[in-house]
Amino acid sequence: MIFGDFILTIETEKGETYEIRDFSLKNEGLKTMEWAASRMPVLQFIKKRFEEDKPFKGIRIGACLHVTKETSQLCEAWLAGGAEVYLCASNPLSSQDEITAALVSKGVNVYAWKFMDTEGYYRAIGHVINARPHITIDDGADLVSILHKLKRGERDEEVEIVQKIIGDVTDIIDGVWGGAEETTTGIIRLQAMADDGALLYPIMATNSSPSKNLFDNVYGTGQSSIDGILRATADLIASKVFVIAGYGHCGKGVAMRAKGMGASRVIITEIEPHAALQAVMEGMEVMPMIEAAKIADIIITATGCKDVVRKEHFEVMKDGVIACNTGHFNVEINIPDLDSLAENKVKIRPFVDQYTMEDGRKINLLGEGRLINLAAAEGHSPEIMDTSFALQALATEYILKNKEQLKNIGGRVIQIPDDIDNNVALLKCKALGINLDILTPGQEKYLSSWHVGT
Repeated sequence: MIFGDFILTIETEKGETYEIRDFSLKNEGLKTMEWAASRMPVLQFIKKRFEEDKPFKGIRIGACLHVTKETSQLCEAWLAGGAEVYLCASNPLSSQDEITAALVSKGVNVYAWKFMDTEGYYRAIGHVINARPHITIDDGADLVSILHKLKRGERDEEVEIVQKIIGDVTDIIDGVWGGAEETTTGIIRLQAMADDGALLYPIMATNSSPSKNLFDNVYGTGQSSIDGILRATADLIASKVFVIAGYGHCGKGVAMRAKGMGASRVIITEIEPHAALQAVMEGMEVMPMIEAAKIADIIITATGCKDVVRKEHFEVMKDGVIACNTGHFNVEINIPDLDSLAENKVKIRPFVDQYTMEDGRKINLLGEGRLINLAAAEGHSPEIMDTSFALQALATEYILKNKEQLKNIGGRVIQIPDDIDNNVALLKCKALGINLDILTPGQEKYLSSWHVGT
């Protein structure tokens, strides 16, 4: 991996069931996993049931996820249910090396380390594919995408790397019953595949469930993105002009936290009128990026789209601006444009690349334009991921129980059933000591009747 002005080469340790950074980090990882477990009560409840019922006995689960302490708890729930678990990273910078080591010691087949290069990243995906999973769990749809490319006989750099592991086999996808997708960007990719008739097996849209997007996307992304910026820079948020591209769930969360930490102005850039109106109603300013870029101290993208910050924006940014991304892929900030404009680039801090323009202005790019909350920090808190991964665990069980029905559905993106989502929310309320009101019989009758008017 090119890391500032030098090439960072990561030496990995390889075994029959893993490729990770350093197995000696195992004990540190086990302690961290214990910390996460104590803060994820819903997933622990599900894990206990899985341990008793063993629903996944003989089942292979292939997961492409951020390998964090939170993900470790989902893997442990699958293991408790009897599954064989094969795990690779869904981002080159997001793996926590102590967790990969601990998971290997627990019996998970792990292929992940922090600072993966392209070869290593897709080699890891190749190992998971080579296990011939029955169910896929994705965060960004890279695993699903490669499976489909293999089936269609496509050849590119990514496929060629994978084929070094699996050979010329192309039919592995035929044994997949279904999958689940964790993130907004992945759902966008998969829905586009479904609309084109290219998706070959059903995917459950975990990200579309209220128990995920109303909490993980808003409160998780909001806090962890700010955490990433602070760890990367140690800068003050108060008094800064803070620009957020996109006012979906993730953008709202970041805006809320930036405002709460004293940003002098929180500015939103948007393409969607309803989101723009909502931002204004919630006390934000809205303007085009070309105007916001001129005055920004900090810019963060949260759109799921490419080239949100590009050449014309870099050309008007002020000296010392910070630019970062909290969308899944590193395409929201056009880094080739930035490279073409810069006279010099230096890694001034571990996660800060400083670009010097011809006129002397300096633009600071965080985390190589990748997910700042995972590149420079630890991602979402375990309390938030408790509900998201509870949904993933139950989605996995749903696919297993309904595999014949799902086979008839074919290549569609489908929603997690409401009863599963509501159950997760109720379990979280119970864990937090939140007591709810209950409808009276009269209220239930009123809500289900059309006879009573004004």
